Amino acid sequence: MVGQTGDLKVVPGSPRPLGASWNKQGVNFALFSSNATRVEVCLFDAVSGAETARFDLPGRTDDVWHGQISRRRAGPGTHYAFRVHGPFDPANGHRFDATVPLIDPCARGLSTRLPLRARIVDPDFHWEGDRHPTIPWRDTVIYELHVKGFTQLHPAVPEKWRGKYLGLTVAPVIEHLKSIGVTAVELLPCQSFVSEQFVLDRGLTNYWGYNPVAWFAPANEYAVDDAVAEFKTMVRTLHASGIEVVLDVVFNHTAEGGESGPLLSWRGIDNSVYYRLNAADPRSYENLTGCGNTVNCEHPRVRALIVECLKYWVEEMHVDGFRFDLATVLGREAAGFDAHAAFFKALRAEPALAYVKFIAEPWDVGPGGYQLGHFPAGWSEWNDRFRDGVRGFWRADAGKLGEFAERLAGSSDLFRHNGRKPTAGINFLTAHDGMTLNDLVSYNERHNERNLEDNADGHRNETSWNCGVEGPTDDPAILALRKRQMRNLLAALFLSQGVPMLQGGDEFGRTQRGNNNAYCQDNEISWVDWRLRGPNHDLLEFVRLLARLRRLHVEFRRETFLKGAASRAAVKDVKWLNVRGTEMTPHEWHDSHALTLGMWFGEHAGSAEHLLLLVNAADGERSFALPPAPADGPWICLFDTASQGQRVTSLGAVRSYALSAHSVALLEC
Repeated sequence: MVGQTGDLKVVPGSPRPLGASWNKQGVNFALFSSNATRVEVCLFDAVSGAETARFDLPGRTDDVWHGQISRRRAGPGTHYAFRVHGPFDPANGHRFDATVPLIDPCARGLSTRLPLRARIVDPDFHWEGDRHPTIPWRDTVIYELHVKGFTQLHPAVPEKWRGKYLGLTVAPVIEHLKSIGVTAVELLPCQSFVSEQFVLDRGLTNYWGYNPVAWFAPANEYAVDDAVAEFKTMVRTLHASGIEVVLDVVFNHTAEGGESGPLLSWRGIDNSVYYRLNAADPRSYENLTGCGNTVNCEHPRVRALIVECLKYWVEEMHVDGFRFDLATVLGREAAGFDAHAAFFKALRAEPALAYVKFIAEPWDVGPGGYQLGHFPAGWSEWNDRFRDGVRGFWRADAGKLGEFAERLAGSSDLFRHNGRKPTAGINFLTAHDGMTLNDLVSYNERHNERNLEDNADGHRNETSWNCGVEGPTDDPAILALRKRQMRNLLAALFLSQGVPMLQGGDEFGRTQRGNNNAYCQDNEISWVDWRLRGPNHDLLEFVRLLARLRRLHVEFRRETFLKGAASRAAVKDVKWLNVRGTEMTPHEWHDSHALTLGMWFGEHAGSAEHLLLLVNAADGERSFALPPAPADGPWICLFDTASQGQRVTSLGAVRSYALSAHSVALLEC
């Protein structure tokens, strides 16, 4: 056992900031624990992993244990851990065990070898005048990607950089993102994480990364040498191209799991503070996440730690926003979810976070966990009602027309309260959790056999339609229909009010072979296959067209909901038309078999926007009577999803438009 090192002078140091801070005098260590009786810091050899020194933190201020040692003994690159003494008394919520070295919850970096140790990081970095792009919400187009999976197979990325932060700095990668209108990349978890034992036992790994072990530390898996410096380089390069970086963060649970999970950090530091315990039996955890434990955001120290972590990612790592996994947990108080919870107030009170994008996944698995539309003003939310409503309409499900129109109009039924705008809704068709766009039109059932869970995991109902054949086919008619359905879905995504989010690779038909829960597939199932750009070039070009149209026409990115009601000038912001070219009647809206609709932005003669969106989810062609054109010019077809090649076509003085089955067209005059 390593004892107190004789020549290791320890002074009380400072209780702030938490974690290990390198300064001119040395390294200051600070750790919060209200129930500990003693805290030691251990130093480890970076090569062998052997413990080389151990010392007590001599200071204690407001339950923060702190101490500083000279820079001769520790500095950037030093590996360390905490040993926290206290009662092992699960019946009262305490699980201290000083025999186990614990990861610092505020570690800025982790070792690259097992067992994991915290690593002192040199914060120095040349940002070269980096500035946040600060893209307005209404102009934002989000692209969800996995750092490894996005570039692992990219032919233009140097082999050493594939699957790494630096892979996202390569010019052809950024050029691709810019070409499809992306203004923000939403990265799956980059906070350090580990794989669950039950996943490792099956010979698999936690590929997505929703199992955090250190909230402040970027994952080493995506680094060539230095995760912190390379993450910053990635952000700086994306910013230089006008692309924001949004992190998918996990503050709802940790990798320590349930009662039988590993002792890694928070549990051994102050279990009853960091986790929500069952009041009737504090030996067990409230499992509102489905992951074994739930972080106790109701505790002021835990809230403060999360806010401090967000500040770090913004101020030190230059991140532009956050998507909060299972965000309902953050707003849970004694009586359940509360939009006025202390956590939300703490975020609003922090100046460093005033202009940061906050996105909620507005649900967890606990009672009352589904909270879509109930987050505070200033937040945006993943809108799964958009996903399901648009999928259902294009699958020709009965009674979906009204909801489809509501989603096109910005989902005012969900977000119009408290002065919120359509941009409160993050519209998406697919995401990491579920089928890809290609699979959505190619499979009726999930195919998760390679997850080794007897195909019982993942969503049971994806609202998907295989267009007649399950999985791969050579039938040209089915392949054409699938392409058309993908274009239909994409058109709804880009031309709806709200903020569109596209999943990485969907723009050229990426497939996961029907796997709708590929969290454990670190292989070709999850990696983006860039070879698909060739055979699906037409789909890629269509996405580029949609991005241009959204950017050019403000009517598709308004900051007010479309109401279809007359203004004081007796002008409607939008008219909903039937195939006769007249306004939809209440009877037509309530017709469960209705599958056609026109969306007309052209009533005001002085407007520069005279756009007509026609949709037909029926099995047969429908002829739409066109409304009188405000201008004398001819009708122009900007796109029709029934056409393989997309080009602007003049229709002349026609008064009707024949729209093919399962298709959508955008006309202008």
